[in-house]
Amino acid sequence: MSDSLINKVAESGLISLDLEDYYPKEETAVFDMKDFLFMGLILKEKDYREALKEKDFSFYQDKHVALTCTADAVIPMWAYMLAASKIEPFAKSIVFGNEATLHNKLFLQNLSKINTAEFIDKRVVIKGCGDLPISESAYVEITRILRPVVKSILYGEPCSTVPVYKKKTI
Repeated sequence: MSDSLINKVAESGLISLDLEDYYPKEETAVFDMKDFLFMGLILKEKDYREALKEKDFSFYQDKHVALTCTADAVIPMWAYMLAASKIEPFAKSIVFGNEATLHNKLFLQNLSKINTAEFIDKRVVIKGCGDLPISESAYVEITRILRPVVKSILYGEPCSTVPVYKKKTI
């Protein structure tokens, strides 16, 4: 009997894909419309326009910005559009929604850049545990991206996986 250890995981041909590698690292900021409301409830057009004129939008330079209103107030559509028009010259991107919405959009954009040719007819394990919080939408998106090209998709660690998809052989 041989004393050498055999690494069955390495020999299995599994490719491990860690979604943390695609985790957004770009700088983000939030533009909250609540800061422009009178008594926290009402948007006064004249005051709002004046406040926007006085605001230094260079803070948003090269950042991805979430445009939101965290107050329970009715904000007219033009007010969001006006804010976006002021932020746009500085920001890398603007998303309507909270910081989680922005983060999710950036994450999905990063995943969309994956070269699927590297995974054609491969067995891919999507890493399941890590240090960063990975949303369900990222796991759904990576499944959508890889399913048409891979031989199989598994979830977990190479030593302990849960089968997700296996291409049917004819």
